[in-house]
Amino acid sequence: MEAVILTSEQYNNLVNRLDNLNGKLEENSKKPQNVFLDNQEFIQLMHISKRTAQTWRDEGKVSFSQIGSKIYYKMKDVEVLLDKNYNKAFKNKR
Repeated sequence: MEAVILTSEQYNNLVNRLDNLNGKLEENSKKPQNVFLDNQEFIQLMHISKRTAQTWRDEGKVSFSQIGSKIYYKMKDVEVLLDKNYNKAFKNKR
């Protein structure tokens, strides 16, 4: 094993850079609702067809953004869609 010697300035610089990276990683992992999906990613995630995605947009079931012909969905809005259609498990009486 080879030892590497750093000056205190180099060490502090390295630690600061690692702290910054760690902060960015934590920030991104805590806020999945700020992630945008394009239409293809949304279709693959939900296992639906393009037509179904269009119908859901037309019916107002899911919010979206459109720039030209490109469609985007906030992950937060996808979660809202799933939460609105959530059915609790029920106990089957026998």
